Amino acid sequence: MMFSTLSSEGGNRRGVTRVEDRLELRLPVGPAILFCPADRPDRYHKALASADTVIIDLEDAVAVDRKGMAREALATALPHLPVERTVVRINSPRTADGRADIDLLCKSNLRFVMVPKVECPEDISSLAPLSVIALCETARGVEAAPDIARLDDCVGMMWGGEDLTADIGGRRSRRSDGSYLPHVEYARSRVLIAAAAAGISAWDGVYLDIPDLVGLRAECDEAVAMGFAAKVAIHPTHADVIRQAYRPTPAQLAWARKLLAALEKSEFGVVSFEGQMVDGPVVAMARAIVASQPHQSLTS
Repeated sequence: MMFSTLSSEGGNRRGVTRVEDRLELRLPVGPAILFCPADRPDRYHKALASADTVIIDLEDAVAVDRKGMAREALATALPHLPVERTVVRINSPRTADGRADIDLLCKSNLRFVMVPKVECPEDISSLAPLSVIALCETARGVEAAPDIARLDDCVGMMWGGEDLTADIGGRRSRRSDGSYLPHVEYARSRVLIAAAAAGISAWDGVYLDIPDLVGLRAECDEAVAMGFAAKVAIHPTHADVIRQAYRPTPAQLAWARKLLAALEKSEFGVVSFEGQMVDGPVVAMARAIVASQPHQSLTS
């Protein structure tokens, strides 16, 4: 599955809701996105072999006293990393480490940067020519998600439940059965809808219980149903589970293809298909199912 595409025309995107209208700039391939610590360059290519796209992490995955070393390791590796499949999560642009990260990336061929704890449009408004994936993981960031998503340089959104929980003084993000508590569900939905309203993609947050592949699959199924373009992981074993969830079943694919074939034969926007009337939203879902199929060969 490919992420959304983005127009490079000037001005904001108010009122534009069709991700399909973004034709000039392609975001990284998905749906399995994997974090990799920047201070472990030996893992960069292993991560790329496991996932569709890798987020090399200069922030949370790297201890404070290793930030400089991690940046040097990344600088050495950058010329050898695939631009279309590599994102770098920098430290906050408000910090000296964040500014050093940005300086490094602006001198490279890299296009995609993930900015943590974005709380307002101004946090990412001066990062051109980099394309930003905004990580909303504080109360202010979640509430400002619609404004952040409309920025021209913002090409994707992600949310973070654990940091949000800490930011609002909470003690946990999930119920005992593993489901999210309401404050996290709110953030998850708000970021997703803000991204969709701005015509960009949203990525679902990480599943932290590494051995629990059953729980991961359930959460991936939910992400697919909700409309997230991809899911982010912290362990390579999660990549295949994510792909399986995003891959349409033979029955779903057959249904979608039959519906679209029926639409081609119809002269009207609403068609009768298998005894039911089908309109635009259902057709859009069918197109999304078919569109997810051709890219399986990248990772299967």
